[in-house]
Amino acid sequence: MSETLKLGILEGDDIGHEIVPASVEIARAAAGAAGLSIEWTEVPIGRRALDTLGHTMPEGTLETLSRLDGFILGPIGHRDYPKVPGAINPHPILRKHFDLFANVRPTRSFPDIGCLRDDIDLVIVRENNEGFQPDRNVVMGSGEFRPTEDLTISVRVISREGSRKVARAALELARARRRRLTLVHKNTVFKLGCGMFVDSCYEVAAEFPDVAVDEVIVDTMAMRLVRDPQTFDVVVTTNMFGDILTDEAAGLVGGLGMAPGLCIGRGAIAMAQATHGSAPDIAGKGLANPYAMVESTRMLLDWLGRRREVPAAVEAAALIRRGVDHALSRPESRTRDIRGVGTQRDMVEAILAGIGRPAAA
Repeated sequence: MSETLKLGILEGDDIGHEIVPASVEIARAAAGAAGLSIEWTEVPIGRRALDTLGHTMPEGTLETLSRLDGFILGPIGHRDYPKVPGAINPHPILRKHFDLFANVRPTRSFPDIGCLRDDIDLVIVRENNEGFQPDRNVVMGSGEFRPTEDLTISVRVISREGSRKVARAALELARARRRRLTLVHKNTVFKLGCGMFVDSCYEVAAEFPDVAVDEVIVDTMAMRLVRDPQTFDVVVTTNMFGDILTDEAAGLVGGLGMAPGLCIGRGAIAMAQATHGSAPDIAGKGLANPYAMVESTRMLLDWLGRRREVPAAVEAAALIRRGVDHALSRPESRTRDIRGVGTQRDMVEAILAGIGRPAAA
């Protein structure tokens, strides 16, 4: 047996209580087949934690997670939390506490599921801890305020250090893929903010002469994602631009159910987190597409395996990919949002079969 990985399970809200356990079940099967030892720790978070423990992020959560190698975070439905002191949005706290500054969001085509093109394989690396989002651009207080009843001011924060960090993560990824990186910005208008971002990216790119770097204005990028997405490899951009463009990219390949993500930083910890929300309207009905959460978990295993030199984790990730390819190849094992006739459980069982392990009874 290889080195044991220590992973956390945070189910989140609504469909998180379905797709996170499914992802863990699949990860367990792949780990068993690959000879990988994983020690799992369940950590309460979200609405259930609020109802039972009085806080959406109970005391001791960050300390528990800091002792792990990584964790799986299900979707959080914070918009529907009651207006009480203990009902906070855990997302920005987790990202900032562990300095998970790069949100890696791949977009990949699969046959017959409703993709607009069959040749899309790109990754958008979104800066995670700065930008316009008011819960991430200041240490205390808010980056958005209303000095009068008729005026609201939103502040965007761009730093050289933050830009350099996400640029380096994107360049390292590009070097491992097809050695092409595209910077997306709007420095024609945001001459200081986007200008600093672009300049910082090029400074780091000088250390990667084997990676070809170009740049695209964000509105042009929105158009080109529709017209010629197959021409892109790795894309790096600021927080809000990345948030919008990754949803657009997901629309090209079947929707948000096909939009995984991995939050990484300079440290040894990473967080698997799908792009989509908690979808309370379909929670408990067996309709939620588990792909995004399963693929996010696969990315976590692969990242940890390569970073820590644990071959069994890389092998387990490859087995999950094989299982997913198997499940997506047949309508009966796909959910309805991707031209399937199956349920969530049908898809999970097909992934397990593709891995080579029978589904749990």
